[in-house]
Amino acid sequence: MYQALYRSFRPETFSEILGQEHIVKILKNQIAAGTVGHAYLFCGTRGTGKTSTARILAKAMNCTSDGNEKPCGVCSNCRAIKEGTFIDVIEIDAASNNGVENIRELRESVKYPPAAGACKVYIIDEVHMLSTGAFNALLKTLEEPPAHVMFILATTEPQKLPATILSRCLRLDFRRVSEAQLRAGMRAICGELGVKISDAALGLVAANSDGSVRDALSLLDQCISAGGKEVTRQDVLDFLGTSGEEVFLEMTDLITAGKVAEAIGLLNRILSDGKDERQFLKDWVAHYRSLLLTKYMKSPEDILNLSVENVERLREQAQRLDLEQLNDGITELSKTLAEAKWSTQPRVLAELCIVKLCKTDGISFKKTPAASKRKAAEGADAQERRKEDSPMQERPENPDLSETEEPAEEPANASEEENLDLVLLWNCICDEGESQKGSFHILRTGARLAELTPETFVLETNGAMSARYAETNLSWLSDLMEKHTGKRRKALCRREQTQQEQKNIDELVQELESSLGIKIETE
Repeated sequence: MYQALYRSFRPETFSEILGQEHIVKILKNQIAAGTVGHAYLFCGTRGTGKTSTARILAKAMNCTSDGNEKPCGVCSNCRAIKEGTFIDVIEIDAASNNGVENIRELRESVKYPPAAGACKVYIIDEVHMLSTGAFNALLKTLEEPPAHVMFILATTEPQKLPATILSRCLRLDFRRVSEAQLRAGMRAICGELGVKISDAALGLVAANSDGSVRDALSLLDQCISAGGKEVTRQDVLDFLGTSGEEVFLEMTDLITAGKVAEAIGLLNRILSDGKDERQFLKDWVAHYRSLLLTKYMKSPEDILNLSVENVERLREQAQRLDLEQLNDGITELSKTLAEAKWSTQPRVLAELCIVKLCKTDGISFKKTPAASKRKAAEGADAQERRKEDSPMQERPENPDLSETEEPAEEPANASEEENLDLVLLWNCICDEGESQKGSFHILRTGARLAELTPETFVLETNGAMSARYAETNLSWLSDLMEKHTGKRRKALCRREQTQQEQKNIDELVQELESSLGIKIETE
């Protein structure tokens, strides 16, 4: 039966371990000096060689070679451990053997000396899955095992282990393997298999494996199966479905540049490759979070759980974005993801989100103070240029105008309020308000933006509840208006008269006119 690449090319000696030089150096020095510990804790993300290193250490403890380099990989004990038939190396899966009874059996078995080798080695994989009772049962044996016994615990989540276990083990942290090392290792494997693969294809496989050797070999295995003896970058893209980190970097660049058509086209290609809309939005939110942390942290690798190369790509993109753009992306994508959870048309919501994030004309009213100042400065410069370019005008014939008098200049933003769509602006303010307070829906359904002047804006409410809500939150409404127009305005509230109220007023006016004999006009 065919063996997967990550199994057939599993390292068998310390020299074959990829990307963990610091751990190899420690273990080899301990073996040479005879100071090997009785309990080790191997921590690290998936596919970085924890179990393989544990087996190699078990070989070194039982190797019968006379040479200085152990393990040799060729003696009978080394071959038996490789084949899984060596009786003194016991591998336990803690995910399925996590009870107290399993640990009690282990405690009984450690009493017996090794049958074939010099040391009895227990490799407990996914040790964080043990129950609290099992951890307690293991404590004493782990602290003071017999001289012929070694424990090697492996886990991807060391934070879940009790402090009592951590303090009894020598902890070694496995790092993510760099893309350069992954490419070199995969190129050697492809050469051994007689497969021709391009540098671009190798780079794409390494980037999407995110520092995991097993993931890289699994991707390579499937690409070789699909591409035969020659693998190109397009073969890798077709297999991956273009859903790696590169996709979100490209999509965010298109959003930042305001390229709506290209961004929607990229979304179409992603969804055509079978990517789920909701999963895509979720991954995109995670990408924006990674950008945020990368922008403000020197070493975000541990928090983000990403390779060094991917972190550098994120850092390069994060430097081109400001905090407001990151905030807009996270807020808008989170809102779209929440709506898409219950929608029957999540694709439409994703496309609308892309258009909003691109900030095309007519979509967003948001103006930062810096942008407003820049616009005013540009307008002043343009006005000065027009004065310099215009010919000398004749003196007006009107004698009432003095020589020093100049016509008053119109405000730069005199017509700005007239050009704004009050309905669209109010909808933008409602969207912002509802994202902060769900109760803002009271104003969306019970009020409208009636007037907008350079100093004030007027909300017209149609009920007592909406009127009270607006009057209670006038300062907040002014904040929202400033955020979306770039200028501070005073919020005013007035009550819209109902038909019955207007009817009562008309009847009162008619009664006064008939009794007083005068004409009364109402606004």
